[in-house]
This record gives sequence, structure tokens and C-alpha cells, in this order.
Amino acid sequence: MFERPPTGQAAVIVHIAFGIDEYDEADQEFRELVESAGADVLCHIGGSRRVPDPRFFIGGGKADEIAAAVAEHGAELVVFNHDLSPSQERNLEKRMNARVLDRAGLILDIFARRARSHEGKLQVELAQLQHLATRLVRGWSHLERQKGGIGLRGPGETQLETDRRLLNDRIKLLRSRLDKVLARRDQGRASRRRARTPVVSLVGYTNAGKSTLFNRLTGEEIYAADQLFATLDPTLRRMDVPVGEPLIVADTVGFIRDLPHELVAAFRATLEETREADVLVHVIDAADNERRAHAREVNGVLADIGAGEVPQLEVFNKVDLLDDESPRVEYDAHGRPVRVYVSAMTGEGLDELRHALAAFCYPDTVTGTLRVPPAAGWLRSQLYELGVVGAESYADNGDALLSVTASQADLERVVAQAGLKFDDVLIERRPVRPDVERLAAERAPRPPA
Repeated sequence: MFERPPTGQAAVIVHIAFGIDEYDEADQEFRELVESAGADVLCHIGGSRRVPDPRFFIGGGKADEIAAAVAEHGAELVVFNHDLSPSQERNLEKRMNARVLDRAGLILDIFARRARSHEGKLQVELAQLQHLATRLVRGWSHLERQKGGIGLRGPGETQLETDRRLLNDRIKLLRSRLDKVLARRDQGRASRRRARTPVVSLVGYTNAGKSTLFNRLTGEEIYAADQLFATLDPTLRRMDVPVGEPLIVADTVGFIRDLPHELVAAFRATLEETREADVLVHVIDAADNERRAHAREVNGVLADIGAGEVPQLEVFNKVDLLDDESPRVEYDAHGRPVRVYVSAMTGEGLDELRHALAAFCYPDTVTGTLRVPPAAGWLRSQLYELGVVGAESYADNGDALLSVTASQADLERVVAQAGLKFDDVLIERRPVRPDVERLAAERAPRPPA
């Protein structure tokens, strides 16, 4: 009988090329994942194949090479940057006499380290159990034995069957608890929809700076670090914008290439915030040479979870690390913002981003001046009651000049109720776009006194 070897931190890592063009980038990301898991890398083994080997995934000769490296370095763990079948995992462990971990298991281990909230721990445990369910058979020799002892000999339930039943019971329990979490989130989303509060969800490749940007926009201090998967638990906070009502901003888990299907399924409660958002702020690391490839990976995951059709605003972060980029907003032919360049670390470009989000979420927002005659005092009081008046002055004939910022539909409604025409009352309309020259002047260093 085969007993699985004990695990440890001393590792040999394996990454095989199967004709992919981005091997170096994938290999660098693999190393970062291993470091995030806390492993001590003793040796890196590469190679190339056309197709995986059914028995060992890497072929018998390469398996012997890895086994020799394990023996030479005294490694306790072999980590593959590939998804292995349960039989391949067992065959490799027998050949190498060391614990074998595939890419999905590695990411699950990192998620288990990062989960902090009750919901996050439930989601990670569910993903781990779903991954483990296919690896019970013949993985541990004791699981194949029937229970012994007085009254338990003879036909009956084997230890393997008992563990499988207990595991399935635990999976059902976790799913029921996560369903309750999902129901609570549905209630929260329903209340936000009734209040017509737009929801902005931050998405992007892991370590693109989403949490740092979230903290800057909302004034929060959630955990942010220069590491993969620093954030697992979704956080929702209010954010003030220059025009319109405050927005709800959601920080979510970062994506990565070849994200395990177990995680996508287990984190459905978290990813639901992304699918139900009014706009996705796709945070991209502007200083990353692979930013376009990473953006494609993110869009692929968004399509898988049903969020591919949600409107996106691209935000290129970390422009402070580039010499040829500066904070700015780019608009399409219809005047709608499509791309914003910012630095979440220094705060540059965040004013432009707030204006862009306001224009994106409140496309019918009007900012301008209304002329309200003295006889229309009811209209003036209604505008103040709506909270849309920013300043007030008076013309020579006694008309009130109100500086307002509000939805055009709301303004047209109250103006019509006052028996006036909107076009006659609106005497000045200013663009919702940020005053880029003013913002640049405010950021420019002042000359010494």
C-alpha cells in the first residue's frame, strides 16, 4: 500500500512548455505564486513537450530527473505549474517519494492563507474540499481498509467510503451556508437598486493595485500589499463624486491566468458583485509589460462568470512608474470616458477618475445655471429640497440664479411641475468633464517664496 509522503516547505518547482508563446511570463508568475505560498525553492526544472503524458504528465525520463533533484536537494515538495489528474499526482509521488502539488492546489493554499472573513474562509474551504474529493481514491492506504473490531468485522462501510460521505456532507453544509450569504447579498443589492445607487466594481489582474485604489477613493484602510491575492473578501464602501449621488465601490478578488474552476465556482457569492455591478473599473498595471495579455485573461474570466457585457472603464494604474505617461482621461467620440491614467500610490489622477465615474454613472447629469423668477418660489424650494443647488445669486430683475448639478430628468420634472419650460429656465450648461488644465495647475509644484 502507498502512503502519501508528508509535506513541507523545501520545494522543487516544475514548469513545462506546451508550445505556449508566453512561457517566460507564465514562469515568472509561477515563481511569484510559489513565493506567496511560503515555499523555499531549491531547484527549478523546465522542459517542453507536445502533449502531456497520461501516466506522469511529464514523461518517465523527466520524472526520473525530478526524482534525482528531489533526492539531491532533500526536497519535501514538488510543485507543478500545471493541473494534474489524481492518478498523475499519485504516480509522481510514488516515483519521487515527495508530496506533489499542482497549480490548483498551490492557488488554493494561497487562498487559505489570505482568507480573513467568515465568508472568505467558507469559500476557500469549499474549493479545497471540491479539489480533494477527486483525490481520495487510493491516495491514502488506510482509506481502503474496512473498519475492524468487535461488531464491525465483515461486510460494511470502508474507511474510504466513510471519508467520502463525510466530505460530501461537509460540502453540502458549506454550500447551504454560502447560499445564505448569497441571499443576504441579493437583499443588499435589491435595496441599492431601489435607492438607484450605482455600484462600481473594481476588477483586474492580481497585484494591479485595486485595493490601494479602493482605499484612495473611499478613504478606507483595507489590507493592501505588493503580493498576489492580497484581497479575497469583497468590501463595499461609499465614494463621493463631483456630480450626482455617492457611488458604491466594491473591491473584489484579483484574477490570474488559468484560475482553477473550483475557485470560480466557490467564489460565486463574491463574483456576483462583479456581475451585478453598473460599471466595472478594470484596473490595469500600466508598468507591466504583459498588461494586454493580463487584460485578456481578466476579460476571459468576466465572460465565464456572466459579466462580459457589463460596461467597463479602463484605469491604467501606476503611471508614476512611467516616464512617458501622465494622469489624464480619454473619451470616445460620444464624449463618454473610456480610459483613465492614474497613480493610486501618489494620488495623481484620482480627481479625473472621480469625474469620469460620475460622467459614466450619471450620463444625463446637468451642471449649469437655472434662472428662477420670483413668482416660481415653489420651484426654488423644490430644487433645494432635492439638494442639487450649489450656489445662489440674484439678477438685477430679482430672478434667482441657481448653480445646480442634477439629473436632467429630475430637473425637467420639477420645472414642468412649476409650469415652466426647461429650455427657458436653463441659461447656462457647463460640461461634466473635469477641468483638466485647472487640475494640472493644482498639481504643479509652486515656485519657492
